[in-house]
Amino acid sequence: MTIEGACFCGAVRYRVDGQLTDARSCHCSMCRKAFSAQASAYALVEPSEFTWLIGKELLITYESKNGAGLQFCSICGSTLCGTYNGKVHGVTLGCVEGDPGVKIGMHIFVGSKAPWEVIPEGVPQYEEEPPTNMD
Repeated sequence: MTIEGACFCGAVRYRVDGQLTDARSCHCSMCRKAFSAQASAYALVEPSEFTWLIGKELLITYESKNGAGLQFCSICGSTLCGTYNGKVHGVTLGCVEGDPGVKIGMHIFVGSKAPWEVIPEGVPQYEEEPPTNMD
């Protein structure tokens, strides 16, 4: 499967030659701020299957103390992917073009969700991280 994605302005594009896995929505305060939304929508990818097609030089990277980070388009501000120890390990589902081949399978950090948010029923919810480490 080939999946492509792009930022809002189209200056940065990527391709995934493989499957996205472990789609989740994170409701922590950091994701709410980074995505300017009630939560993130994110799926994991094998780093070796991810390629920047154009605009890599336009990326801005924010990395936290634990090695996890996000990459943004410096022109339009779209959050494109997540990194871990400098490698892309997941993509934001909002920037995927077409069907990503996954559905949100879990809601994480619901213990710190925004008080105005209502999470849909029928998908597993975790107060913090899911039971297994999915890095």
